[in-house]
Amino acid sequence: MELSQSDLKRLQGWRLSTFFVMLFGYIGYYMVRQNLSAALPLMGKAFNYSNADLGLIGASSEVVYAIGKFLNGPLADKIGGKKIFLLGLAGAIICNLVFAFGSSILWFTVVWCVCRYFLSMGWGGLAKVIGGWYEPERNGTVMGWISLNFQFGGVVATLFAGWLVSLGQSWDKLFIYPALLMILVWIWSYLASKESPQDVVPGTTFGHGSGETSLANFESEGEVSTGKIIGTLMGMSLFRQLLLFAFLTTFLRSIFIFWTPKFLVDIGMGNASAIFGSALLPLLGCLGTILLGWYTDKHARHDRAQAMWIMLVGLFLSLVGIAVLTGGPEGQNINHGLIVVLLGLSGFFLLGPYSMSAGALTLDIAGPKGAGTCAGFIDGFGYIGGALATWGAGKLADTMGWSQVFWVLAACAAFSVISAFFMSLHFQRVANGQEPAHR
Repeated sequence: MELSQSDLKRLQGWRLSTFFVMLFGYIGYYMVRQNLSAALPLMGKAFNYSNADLGLIGASSEVVYAIGKFLNGPLADKIGGKKIFLLGLAGAIICNLVFAFGSSILWFTVVWCVCRYFLSMGWGGLAKVIGGWYEPERNGTVMGWISLNFQFGGVVATLFAGWLVSLGQSWDKLFIYPALLMILVWIWSYLASKESPQDVVPGTTFGHGSGETSLANFESEGEVSTGKIIGTLMGMSLFRQLLLFAFLTTFLRSIFIFWTPKFLVDIGMGNASAIFGSALLPLLGCLGTILLGWYTDKHARHDRAQAMWIMLVGLFLSLVGIAVLTGGPEGQNINHGLIVVLLGLSGFFLLGPYSMSAGALTLDIAGPKGAGTCAGFIDGFGYIGGALATWGAGKLADTMGWSQVFWVLAACAAFSVISAFFMSLHFQRVANGQEPAHR
């Protein structure tokens, strides 16, 4: 289809605008999500909750989040990514406001479960929208930059909460103020984005299948049933491997997101210092994600997993370091600064590979037609692991201490290295013609 210069200019303008909505709009998702982890030390003190009690809120909501991923990923493919993206953010804003008026563990758990269900709508909607606006050869770079939203979102949410705490604000204000701010973000997201290029110039497409999987032929079809997309995905060995990889890396990430401020307080840091210190993990994770996405697009697009497993070796070593530093006798002087640095390195080595699974690899496999379903299932399986991790880490920390938690994380990191290594072998066999890509 031949496009006029004016049409091209409009498309480029809306593509850039939509990209920034998906980037900064999803940061908004984290402003009304990661505020909970920052509030945990204050809630624990205000209501005399143990780590296991607080872990119940996290674990229950992770289960609901996983279920929501399975349901809302396919729904994004069905009704449109922008619609479900906006619905999820609106629901999370309301739930944050309601959460702030609670006073019992039952209230907090139920409301946060509802909140996480709405939050589960965001990434599938985002993947659907971005998949329609960008060409597959840019998947690594574009999704690398887009994935900054949940990492930088974690930084912004944590720093904002830390600032509120430093001002002496009570725990409930950590939910009220972010929610009010996100109302403005929702309005901007609605006005400044389009579902796809066809909403700007009818008949125009940018995103399409990569040509390397059996989902590529969906791009020439009209409506494709959710059952057909799921069946095709489940028939692919790479997709099945990604489900396991997502389980392992989300297990790790969920503990970091939920427990890092509380962990730092438990080992002797002040509330505000712990919250600010925990921001280094997602901050360095941003850098790792951009570098990995750029590198694999330029030098390893046909085997993104090789760089992933190499980075995860660094994660394993960082976690062993934290376990050793916190494993001495009770009352010892712990080097808080070194632990914060190792947590930051953990973010650098983990969040890039994690982002690949429901980011560039999702679009490589599924293209825009199946992006929501693919991302939903990968994240859904991942957050089953996240639910186990969130409650289990709190219980283990209460009974055996944080050092044992980090030894468990180190073991999980070792398994994730093996998982990514086997995915790399798959990519290499495909590149050498020894195995079809869609198997």
